[in-house]
Amino acid sequence: MTKSGQLFILSAPSGAGKTTLLKKVMRDVERLAFSVSHTTRSPRPGETDGVDYHFVSVDEFEAMREQNLFLEWAEVHGNFYGTSRPAVAKQLEQGVDVILDIDVQGAAIITGDKSVHAVSVFVAPPSLAELERRLRGRGTDSEETIMVRLGNAAKEMSCADDYEYLVINDNLEVAATTLRAVLIAERSRGHRLPSGEPINLGALTK
Repeated sequence: MTKSGQLFILSAPSGAGKTTLLKKVMRDVERLAFSVSHTTRSPRPGETDGVDYHFVSVDEFEAMREQNLFLEWAEVHGNFYGTSRPAVAKQLEQGVDVILDIDVQGAAIITGDKSVHAVSVFVAPPSLAELERRLRGRGTDSEETIMVRLGNAAKEMSCADDYEYLVINDNLEVAATTLRAVLIAERSRGHRLPSGEPINLGALTK
């Protein structure tokens, strides 16, 4: 029988380099899938619908929410984000490890559900000053947006202790090596809840 996959949560402040880090690691680790979230925000330059996010309207998002199709959802920076419950369940059942790229609100919802075991990883910049430098270097955000993101980043980083692992993204190669080590180590544990009971995949498909 195919062993069920492991669910991983990856959170980080905007500008911490999480997306670049994740793409690098996923090129090197087999049997690992990225859960493509749904969002109501507009695509950024270079983003592709269905690859980076499923870009939907507010009405479409609300319809999915009413049908209980999200494992978690949250409003971030004035936009909605949600993780597809059926898509995640299907991948786990196929023995694929799934990474959820979600914010601290969504992470708290999932880790608070005792029927779903997820390994949580927080990616942090080396400092808020470096984060500000990266945000300004993008050249895509207004001054107001940058200040909002920095304020939110400070709050998000205060939640880092709630995660099982912390990866400091100062050097991309070092951070990638650390994240790969976390993934490999967790695979060797086996896919069971801390209580010793098997993961309840049915909880994802309710």
